[in-house]
Amino acid sequence: MISVEGLKVEFGVKPLFNDVSFVINDRDRIALVGKNGAGKSTMLKILCGLQKPTSGVVAIPNETTIGYLPQVMKLQDDTTVKQETRKAFAHNTEMKARLDKMQQEMADRTDYESESYAQLVEKFTQEHDRYMMMGGENYEAEIERTLSGLGFTREDFDRPTREFSGGWRMRIELAKILLQKPDVLLLDEPTNHLDIESIQWLEQFLAQSAKAVVLVSHDRAFINNVTNRTLEITCGRVEDYKVKYDEYVVLRAERREQQLRAYENQQKEIADIKDFIERFRYKPTKAVQVQSRIKQLEKIVPIEIDDEDNSALRLKFPPAMRSGNYPVICDGVKKAYGSHIVFHDVTLTINRGEKVAFVGKNGEGKSTLVKCIMDEIPYEGKLTIGHNVQIGYFAQNQAQMLDENLSVFDTIDYVAKGDIRLKIRDILGAFMFGGEASDKKVKVLSGGERSRLAMIKLLLEPVNFLILDEPTNHLDMRSKDVLKEAIKEFDGTVIVVSHDREFLDGLVTKVYEFGGGVVKEHIGGIYDFLQKKKIESLNELQLSASPTVSATKKEEPETVSENKLSYEAQKELNKKIRKLEKRIADCEQKIEKLETEIGEVEADMATPEGASDMALYEKHQKLKKDLDQTVEEWETVSMELEEMQGS
Repeated sequence: MISVEGLKVEFGVKPLFNDVSFVINDRDRIALVGKNGAGKSTMLKILCGLQKPTSGVVAIPNETTIGYLPQVMKLQDDTTVKQETRKAFAHNTEMKARLDKMQQEMADRTDYESESYAQLVEKFTQEHDRYMMMGGENYEAEIERTLSGLGFTREDFDRPTREFSGGWRMRIELAKILLQKPDVLLLDEPTNHLDIESIQWLEQFLAQSAKAVVLVSHDRAFINNVTNRTLEITCGRVEDYKVKYDEYVVLRAERREQQLRAYENQQKEIADIKDFIERFRYKPTKAVQVQSRIKQLEKIVPIEIDDEDNSALRLKFPPAMRSGNYPVICDGVKKAYGSHIVFHDVTLTINRGEKVAFVGKNGEGKSTLVKCIMDEIPYEGKLTIGHNVQIGYFAQNQAQMLDENLSVFDTIDYVAKGDIRLKIRDILGAFMFGGEASDKKVKVLSGGERSRLAMIKLLLEPVNFLILDEPTNHLDMRSKDVLKEAIKEFDGTVIVVSHDREFLDGLVTKVYEFGGGVVKEHIGGIYDFLQKKKIESLNELQLSASPTVSATKKEEPETVSENKLSYEAQKELNKKIRKLEKRIADCEQKIEKLETEIGEVEADMATPEGASDMALYEKHQKLKKDLDQTVEEWETVSMELEEMQGS
């Protein structure tokens, strides 16, 4: 579908890419990986034509359409959410106008036997088929389904886009791209501003509906669930692995080991040759051998190893004073903006040393409660910060708050106090800002490099209570792993606001769910919480009966009640499954019938009499519309059945 040959990109002395070649095929699900600054976003821009390479060819067939979602975008403010999303179907409107014009021309003309009339009919048929394949006029339902999947409510559809944050506006743009159904989807960090439910919806969409996908993401669970091929950018080259990310990690480690052995052998060989040359350089009897060795040395192509792998990224939070037993106590906390209540009656206690997660859909109040804890905004109720609590806060937009005109070194030097200033170079080196990288201006850094720099600032002061609001946005896999290990070893208290399931797994022991104006406590890890949520969504009616169990009953009666409830829930689930199976069978029967009818109508349309019969065209259009709707229903019900059977 897309062929890349001999690609070279130069920004300075050292090329970003050199002699890169690969092919993107139909149905490929490609994860584009590499360290921060390796050129992943640049590669996506080249593929979609926004940036030209220094040399090389990117061959894209004329009929191939490309949808590109950048990390940062500019959107207009003069439309509602639905109006903005509807722009994805501008081509449908244009095509409909052309079809109406041709239909009118066929009705007006009487030269049915002429060649030009036959050509007009043929053109109309092709255009109409194409129009129906593209969804015809059924796009309104598609718009609503996509927006709902990405977390928008029906009330949001008619709200102006200017009322939404950057993250939500990115979702609008994502919805437009998905609705256009391009042949190739290029997605640059699509999960950065999505909540867990929306990420799961996007996973399902990309796996089932998309054609070819190339994505850059640091969400390991997401790329594992979506991709089947991994392209690694390393040392200016692209290594192609025909496997998903987890398998790639294993293969890469093996390849890395082989690379190291080859590198060590080559270095030993070079050292031996140089030693021979130095020893016998001035001996006439060895002149021929020396010259031979010099030529041999010149022919050796040095083996490169990615400098990221050679650097040791060490991250350890400095020790801090012990805090009180309860760093945060909330009692009936409420926050409202006018008539809009963000949350109410929030009552929770976070113990010293606990690591908890704040999860929930965007806009449900996670960051708002963090701001209340930080005392940045007013609130109602009682919120107590414990004795001797020293808070370190990493905000979502921390990376964007950096001064772009300062260098990396100056950024840290500016905030560092006391003896720590003597170790700035060491700290920067630990975060892969060693050597020349420390002199880079902030404005030329990638999103991931900025996040790492912002994280260094957090480390400069000893704290015993960490609040991290989306700390993994823009961080590469390796940096995330290191940060996760550092948080695990941190002996203080931690609140993590994140949608990254892989990052939260094994890190937190308690989950606070934000939604519907309330905050619910869930004991256990993130996957325990997700499993529980899945069960609740399937059996919420049955599960809601559990609080009716009398408090006076002891362990044994409770167990009986629970078993009964499980049985009833399973019985109800089986009933739903049977209903869905019947609907699927009905849909399949209807599809078969409609396809037969369409075939008969098309046979009639192929005759000279039928070619000029507008009633046949109208009937054909109606049947195709019914077929599309039935197929859509079949897909929806099938997905629902799979989810139920998988639970």
